[in-house]
Amino acid sequence: MALYSYKAIDANGKMALGTIEAINLIDLEMRLKRMGLDFINGDPVKQRQGFNRVRITRPELITFCFHLEQLSRAGVSIIESLTDLRDSLESPRFREIIADMIESIEGGKTLSQALAEHPQTFDEVMVHLIRAGEETGSVPQVLNNLLESLKWQDELAAHTQKLIMYPAFLGTVVVAVVMFMMIYLVPQMAGFIRNMGQDLPLQTRILIATSDFFVNYWYVVIGLPILTVASIALAVKKNPAARYRFDGIKLRLPWLGPILKKIILSRFASVFAMMYASGITILDAIKTTEDIVGNAVIKDGLKRAGMLISEGQQVTAAFQQVNLFPPLVLRMLRVGENTGALDTALSNVSYFYNRDVRESISKVQAMIEPVMTVIIGLILGWIMLAVLGPIYDTITKMKT
Repeated sequence: MALYSYKAIDANGKMALGTIEAINLIDLEMRLKRMGLDFINGDPVKQRQGFNRVRITRPELITFCFHLEQLSRAGVSIIESLTDLRDSLESPRFREIIADMIESIEGGKTLSQALAEHPQTFDEVMVHLIRAGEETGSVPQVLNNLLESLKWQDELAAHTQKLIMYPAFLGTVVVAVVMFMMIYLVPQMAGFIRNMGQDLPLQTRILIATSDFFVNYWYVVIGLPILTVASIALAVKKNPAARYRFDGIKLRLPWLGPILKKIILSRFASVFAMMYASGITILDAIKTTEDIVGNAVIKDGLKRAGMLISEGQQVTAAFQQVNLFPPLVLRMLRVGENTGALDTALSNVSYFYNRDVRESISKVQAMIEPVMTVIIGLILGWIMLAVLGPIYDTITKMKT
């Protein structure tokens, strides 16, 4: 099949543009009709982009899982559930994907196979879980677990965004204030201070020299950080060794590093527990979760743990050897492994990390504002001391 770009109108008369796979224009018109769209025109796309490049937001995935879970529990078939979902979606991109999934299932494929055709939308974890649910007859329960996991990830992403955005905003304000004072305010005062005709104290000379550097080499002050960030990003993207070192540095950052590690291990524990409870083997669960942690150091640790388990070591001993989890978590895993309730232990680990992450983020958020206030106060205090010091000395000499 070829990829076609199309123009169509929905039931409300709204224009819809997008791309979809079809055999020819007649097939394209029939597919759009099943999506509730009236075909206007379409042309084949020369460079195949396919659905794999389409990214769907997490709230849309939550809607997807909730819809299928509710209808599957009610005994509605997968095709009818997907058709109903397709007709209720507002996103043209997601409607195209659901329509393609319906075509695949009608052609004899399972739901997990249809999901696997869109790896950029449905990750490997979701595909494995749905496949396990199909094999065990527990698709509704798997969909419910996925729904809860996606809700937690969305909540965690919101907390993380707040953690990043607030200091980023305050940092921008601090940089703007410093730039304004160094480029405009200090030069205005420097001329007045120099005309006083006395020896300037060290802090004043440092302030004036810093201001002169900002004024004369402003392009370096602005361009150097941008160039540094771009160079680091390029090196991390192209060089695996640089990526490994950079990810290690992130985990060692004061305050933020431990929280980042907890966030990563929290997601790993949550997904690992969900996969193991669904009947997926420990080795397959670890291998699948290696790609979702998003950190090369922790990924390498999980890979080494998987190798140790495959060689016959117990799960707790393997995780202890790679030094990923704290002693409390290891004790929880050991108890679960010894009692045959590893799935319960993994769920407890997930709960432990979820709670710990929330508390850690709240503490850091409470610390950010006073730290930034102190930094701004120190900068302003230095400038005031450097500027007012010579003036005060001059007034004192005039009185004597």
